[in-house]
Amino acid sequence: MAETDSSAVCPECDGRLRRRGTEIICEECGLVVAEDAIDRGPEWRSFDDDETDRRRTGAPLTRSRHDRGLSTEIGFGSGSRAGYSSRVTGRKRRQIARLRREHTRARIASKADRNQVYGFTEIRRVTALLSLPDSAREQACALFESAQTEGLFHGRSLEGFAAAAVYAICRTRSIARTTDEIAAVARADRDELTVAYNALNRELGLPTGPIDPAQYLPRYASKLDLGPPVERRAREYLDALLEAGTVGGRNPSGVAAACLYKAAGEYDDWPSVTQAAAADVADVASVTIRSTVSEIDSL
Repeated sequence: MAETDSSAVCPECDGRLRRRGTEIICEECGLVVAEDAIDRGPEWRSFDDDETDRRRTGAPLTRSRHDRGLSTEIGFGSGSRAGYSSRVTGRKRRQIARLRREHTRARIASKADRNQVYGFTEIRRVTALLSLPDSAREQACALFESAQTEGLFHGRSLEGFAAAAVYAICRTRSIARTTDEIAAVARADRDELTVAYNALNRELGLPTGPIDPAQYLPRYASKLDLGPPVERRAREYLDALLEAGTVGGRNPSGVAAACLYKAAGEYDDWPSVTQAAAADVADVASVTIRSTVSEIDSL
């Protein structure tokens, strides 16, 4: 269907413009002024009922599944409509149950696939508990698969590599998460995580750099119930430490907590923060907070 655009004229002959399909053309000289070839229609297909039976073309591909999400499942209902099911009893019901069981077994053809299913499930659970984005989950699963391809699993736990993959992606994407935070929600302890991460970093050459302590400031300020003025002052202390070059060799998490502790003591409107509370948030010792505060005072 053609539509006339009365608000614009042809740049060549000042004629009227008319939209035909995906093109805007001039009625006088036939000049194609613009073209929009993007299909803006629905991404679902329907054959029976346009309102209640919208069949989608399938889920998108994902790296967080061993088969990229291409396999199918035999459901427990029948029919294409949501919520619709028919009563299947007797011999037919047992036959469908056997088909469903054998189909589930066939999806995992080897031990390597079984390890991927277990590892990817653990990665999805950890990333969900840590509120990490979906892109980080996809990259962690890809890193887990690369470690399996390189044969790094021998003698090490799958849980440790799943947690280490999440931690490695957090390091490469500059997401402030410590090993203790990941080990607290993972099925691996800190030693297993460290061993697996060292293997990943050594064999795969991960592009990991030092963690910026400023990444911890917003989260730690929220846990300590400190406002934006305290956080801004703590950031000034951190910038001073970075300029003086005294952050190297220190725990970045403890440096951020010490800056917040120092800044909170300068504001009477905010509740006082103890060294123990700051150390508990950063999961460091109180002596780490004291030594960093002493370094700030000496600047």
